[in-house]
Amino acid sequence: MRLKIDENLGSRGAELFRRAGHDVATVPEQGLCGAIDYDLIKICRDERRALVTLDMDFGNPLLFRPGDYFGIAVLRLPPRPSHEDLLDTIRTLIGGLARETIKGRLWIVQRGRIRAYQPED
Repeated sequence: MRLKIDENLGSRGAELFRRAGHDVATVPEQGLCGAIDYDLIKICRDERRALVTLDMDFGNPLLFRPGDYFGIAVLRLPPRPSHEDLLDTIRTLIGGLARETIKGRLWIVQRGRIRAYQPED
């Protein structure tokens, strides 16, 4: 899977995705830190990459329609998260990506759980 890892996930998170066999580009590596959300998601679409982020704004399907993109995964951490909470949530996402596609979908990922947004018809 082609993924764009947002600046808020750090290099260790990107490395976990790479080890799982994903094609990873990161916001910092591409000089996109501080990019406006709409610009970032457009770049993801142009690069055919799913976005992985902690930014809850991307979890709003009215602002960012999942069907318009190659996937959006928003990681939800507990209050006062530890580094291990982040890594376990990333591992949960990696497991989900191994089972099914995120293309055109919004996933809210928590430690041990993935909720997929389902638009009403």
